Amino acid sequence: MKINSLRKRIGLLLLLPVGVLLLLIGSFGFLYMKQILLDEWRDASIVKLGRAAHQIDMRLDRVINWIRMFHEASESRGGPLIQNWVLDQIREMDGVTRVELTWNEGVPQSMPMPMRGGRSSMEPGYMRAARGRVLEVTSPTYDAKTGQQTVDLISGIKDESGKDLGRLSITLKFDYLLEGIKGLAWWQTDQACLIDKSGKYLAHTDPRMEGRMELGGTGDPFELALLHDIEKKPYGTLLGAGHPPDQVAGYYTLQNAPWIIILFAPGEKVLAPIVRFRAHFFVAGVFTIGIILLLIHGVVGKMARSVAKISHASARVARGEYGEPIPVRGADEISQLTKSFNAMVEGLKERDFVANTFGRYVDQEIAKKLMKIPAASRLGGEKREVVILMSDMRGFTPMAESMRPESIIHFLNRYFSRLIDVIQEHSGIIVDFFGDSILVFFDPLDGDLKPMIRKGVVCAFEMQEAIRGFNEEMKREGFPELLMGIGVHAGEVVVGNVGSETRAKYGIVGSAVNMTHRIQSMAKGGEVVVSEAVYAHISAEKNVVTTRSITVSLKGIASPVMLYVVDRKEPVTTGEGAASQ
Repeated sequence: MKINSLRKRIGLLLLLPVGVLLLLIGSFGFLYMKQILLDEWRDASIVKLGRAAHQIDMRLDRVINWIRMFHEASESRGGPLIQNWVLDQIREMDGVTRVELTWNEGVPQSMPMPMRGGRSSMEPGYMRAARGRVLEVTSPTYDAKTGQQTVDLISGIKDESGKDLGRLSITLKFDYLLEGIKGLAWWQTDQACLIDKSGKYLAHTDPRMEGRMELGGTGDPFELALLHDIEKKPYGTLLGAGHPPDQVAGYYTLQNAPWIIILFAPGEKVLAPIVRFRAHFFVAGVFTIGIILLLIHGVVGKMARSVAKISHASARVARGEYGEPIPVRGADEISQLTKSFNAMVEGLKERDFVANTFGRYVDQEIAKKLMKIPAASRLGGEKREVVILMSDMRGFTPMAESMRPESIIHFLNRYFSRLIDVIQEHSGIIVDFFGDSILVFFDPLDGDLKPMIRKGVVCAFEMQEAIRGFNEEMKREGFPELLMGIGVHAGEVVVGNVGSETRAKYGIVGSAVNMTHRIQSMAKGGEVVVSEAVYAHISAEKNVVTTRSITVSLKGIASPVMLYVVDRKEPVTTGEGAASQ
């Protein structure tokens, strides 16, 4: 497994949820803050426009109130004089450039008429006229006399029957009406305009509108939608297309004039704080991902390298190259995995060492005990007394000559498997197989030899019992009955590893091995023959019976030796408690 592959996968698993989380948080935050900022702009624009409209309405309202007073005076005593005074007051008002009273054709000219010097003449018998109202506030027009734009407030004059008698026209400077709002910061800096009901521009602050006559004149969908919205509501706001909108607008309709104040703003300006937030959030997200990448490089990289080491070491173990243990650093799961891997490798090394050194037929418990002895794990050995057992099948050679090779191997494998189970049950160490013979020894290690003598003799008895059962099984398959002779001896040998550094075998060497071989040769089929060294320790056993004794001269032995054929009445006690018997 490659380090980069693991690092990439872990990085993806970490970065993907973090990236999705950051995206969700950023998107939700952006949408939430966008709506808040748009709502704030809407509320603020309505308030601003409402205040501006109120200022214009107040300036118009001053003149309208005097016009209302002019009409109300016609019903009071001394009305012509009051009306004349009212007209004089209007002429003196700021922003008023002209006051004109005109009569329809056929109406007696008994109404007060303006004279030079600002005075009026009045004839007695002033005509009684009904109340009137402001009929129209005209759009701004250029006055050549003053060189300014002016607005006319026109009020009709009717008699009591409702017949039109004339009209009162008051001309105001347009700049006077806008004077209250032109000083406002947003009017000077933002894109604002004043239009009439038809959408015609009356005033605007954006130089880009120069030359344009009316709102929506270019067919802009946003401006047309704004005009449509103005027809339905006296005030409100409208968002343009896009997310966020490319343009927003607020409008407010005046009460005293058919005009509408409009405030435009680019969406990016309104949402500038959230756009900055988005940029900062992006930078923070990149920084966070960078931190995660550093953590992946540091923590995950370390973990990946540890896993890679274990992977490479596993490949070496598969080739039989154990090498040195992997260093363990820390106490996390990877460290625990490394410890477990090292323990596994040590177990494999020990198993292979046992298999190579002690062979396949050494009981694992015995092998573990031998491993604790320093001399057992290196070439060479040491002298000590052990119990040696050797068995041999009688009459096997003539039988094998009449059998096929595969049948011989099959027969021997089943024969040895029976004996191996018995030997390992009694902690015997199998040195080797010689055809149909087995050489076994029982090592007391650093303990007493007596228990091992009892184990060896009992093992010999049970091996004979196992062969009797084996013969019954083989007889059903057509094989003839075979008998086995066993010799048991106790003596001093050299115990240790014999061989080389690459291949060694745990075994025994010495004259006692040869002695055991000769003792075994004296046993008839089904007999267990023991030496005097063995017999001295088992003769007192109640379960052991001596069937006969033999005095023989053995090759390599100067004096005749006494051998004993033993059997048992029932299983011999092999525990330490038997030592006293």
